[in-house]
Amino acid sequence: MSTIDWLVMTGTLATIVIYGVLKTRSVDNVKSYLLGDRDLKWWTIGLSVMATQASAITFLSTPGQAYNSGLGFAQFYFGLPIAMVILCVFVLPIYYRLEVYTAYEYLESRFDVRVRTMTALLFLIQRGLAAGITIYAPAIILSSILGWSLGLTIFLIGIVVIFYTVMGGTKAVSVTQRQQMIVILLGMVAAGVVVVSKLPEGVGMGDALNVAGSLGKLEVIDFKFDLNDRYNLWSAMLGGTFLFLSYFGTDQSQVQRYLSGKSLTESRLGLLFNGIFKVPMQFLVLFVGIMVFVFFLFAAPPVHFNTANLEKVRQSEYATELVGLEEEYKELSATTSAASTALVEALRTDDMARSSQAKAALSAAVANRDEVAEKVDALIKNVDAEAITEDRDYVFITFIINYLPIGLVGLLLAVIFSAAMSSTSSELNALATTTLVDIYRRSLVKNKTDAHYFKASKALTIMWGCVALGFAAVANLFDNLIQAVNIIGSLFYGVILGVFVVAFFFKKIGSKSVLSGALIAEAFVMLTFVATYLEMFNLAYLWLNLIGCVLTVVLAWFFSSGSKVVKRMIGVKG
Repeated sequence: MSTIDWLVMTGTLATIVIYGVLKTRSVDNVKSYLLGDRDLKWWTIGLSVMATQASAITFLSTPGQAYNSGLGFAQFYFGLPIAMVILCVFVLPIYYRLEVYTAYEYLESRFDVRVRTMTALLFLIQRGLAAGITIYAPAIILSSILGWSLGLTIFLIGIVVIFYTVMGGTKAVSVTQRQQMIVILLGMVAAGVVVVSKLPEGVGMGDALNVAGSLGKLEVIDFKFDLNDRYNLWSAMLGGTFLFLSYFGTDQSQVQRYLSGKSLTESRLGLLFNGIFKVPMQFLVLFVGIMVFVFFLFAAPPVHFNTANLEKVRQSEYATELVGLEEEYKELSATTSAASTALVEALRTDDMARSSQAKAALSAAVANRDEVAEKVDALIKNVDAEAITEDRDYVFITFIINYLPIGLVGLLLAVIFSAAMSSTSSELNALATTTLVDIYRRSLVKNKTDAHYFKASKALTIMWGCVALGFAAVANLFDNLIQAVNIIGSLFYGVILGVFVVAFFFKKIGSKSVLSGALIAEAFVMLTFVATYLEMFNLAYLWLNLIGCVLTVVLAWFFSSGSKVVKRMIGVKG
């Protein structure tokens, strides 16, 4: 990477961090540290909410997801606008009326301290794990670029985030996220423009989209009902909506963003802003991935995008075999490029027969190239049986490093690290807030001074930063990082949402019933996931959100009054 790129990347990141610290240097009490001064405007809230969700994983994995599978992943976000409207109508007014620090405070006023503590603990477990992954994702990139050890890279990234989060609390998170989101959006637009400009002379964006469409990459909506399909319209509108309701309505990392709003109206506008603009942003990121896919139809991609895996093979007894496969792959890439050009020309003629023949030829060329890539994957497994051969998370960064002009490489890396910093900082801030308010101050250390809790807040931020670093250090690369985060969330979000649904809409159900229902439902969700992982049956993870929520509500109702109804029915029959 060039000196200019280093200057652009470090300068952008340093400016954002220094700005955040300077803007929040006057924070000196618990309320300001945890909630800010509740003076944020809707656009800051909206950008902060988007930045919290848009981690580095979004900009590493989502283009790779589109590269492999096309635009179908966009369906995952179709339930988001629905969730935002529901939250604005039913949930935000309650939080503002009660003036809570965390979402879980409300549960004590509705049930008791046991329900509040249990729900807070479920959040702390899942968000603590997710925070580790959001650090781990960009660390993979920087360690690969610099040749540093992964552990050292994780440590350096974590220290920067912990520093400004500890210094300024939630307001530092929010004001830096606004700048980070602007950098992210500008960087992704720049990447889209560059990848289109890198297409062969005479091949425009329209041609690229026609080629991608011919290969099925532009199919967005899948109406097929399949419980094993992670991304179809039904899993998105049902499972996805429940996931977003829980994430934005009960996850403290998001709740804390809009509780800092100047008013209920500002917070509502911020959430609606997120609901409206998040889906187009995801389409932008997916579009970049599609364009990278088309680009690598004309230009030869690596036979395997994870260079670390290839280096292991080069140092092994299979090195000669790898060289042969790479030469074969290069020849097939030339064939693929020629077939792609032929398809572009055929599509311009509107000759259906010629277009169909050219499409078949390109599909065959791509399939042949993929077969060689699978042979390389097998070599990697021969060298290291534990190696992860899924390499889609490396697709976009490979394009950035090898094909972007000087200066833009640094900007796109700043995008990825800005995203990592924004999501991780909000997670650490939320973890510290929940631990302090719902566990430490409520049940462990009561009636201390504001100064004591202010210091404790900073100490807890550091503690959770260390926990996240620890998990990041031992985490391995999942099949796809963005799926990994959503899978972890789906294990807990449904049950948490179920507790809140009972709290909001079933006023006669008490604490004992909802506590029992939630614990049983969480155990069922975990067992279902394990059974799916062991391939005892197939169920896409998004459905776990719906299952956890519905099961919690049903069980809570049963323990509260349903059992009495059943007994009466049995008595009548008897």
